[in-house]
Amino acid sequence: MLAAYEFVHFLSIRIGLPWSWRRWEARIVSETLKWLDWAREIQALAHTSLHYAQNPFEVSRSQRLLEIASEIVAANSEMEAQEVLVAFTAQPGYITPKVDVRAAVFRDGELLLVREAMDGRWTLPGGWADVGETPSLAVEREVQEETGLTVQANRIVGVYDANRLPGELPLYHAYKLLFLCEPGDGDLRPSEETSEVAFFPIEELPSPLSSFRTAPRHIQDAIAASNDPDVSVVFD
Repeated sequence: MLAAYEFVHFLSIRIGLPWSWRRWEARIVSETLKWLDWAREIQALAHTSLHYAQNPFEVSRSQRLLEIASEIVAANSEMEAQEVLVAFTAQPGYITPKVDVRAAVFRDGELLLVREAMDGRWTLPGGWADVGETPSLAVEREVQEETGLTVQANRIVGVYDANRLPGELPLYHAYKLLFLCEPGDGDLRPSEETSEVAFFPIEELPSPLSSFRTAPRHIQDAIAASNDPDVSVVFD
């Protein structure tokens, strides 16, 4: 059996939930993650139906669809169906992809990476954008929170669909915005979310990567953008 394993931050204090909820992780082991695609699509359809429901029958049917989606995830992971249902109903309304922002920060030919406290893997600093933020402010905030370093977002490297990455998939469908950022002031230090923070020579980047946060493609695109200001923005 081929093990497909991922740690997923699927709840965040950014939506007003306590920090302890962030310890919930979908430790998923399965031959295929197609079931996760189905569960997320059912969840999105059910939320949309609830948003426009006109009568109790439509509400009941949509709520049952949410339960089915939760049961699919529970049957293929180490989570209980009720835990998944709470996560799936945390953000009611019309379901759209979430927005993940990442920063490529180069200094003297070295790239800034952080080690995630949750899974012990390396990634470009970043995270979920907050409501009310511009994308550039979101990525600048994330870098400062995770590393102690202030940065300025100068250009966008790429816009990616997290569903199109090979291997691990997040519980939520998300778009990833990757920015090239100029380093500023501040001393590097870890945070609640990061256990290590450092600049690394391009030829000596640590591994393994936290692949649903940062894939090799993202780093390659960032290096290309850093080396050539005329490189076009990449997108899925």
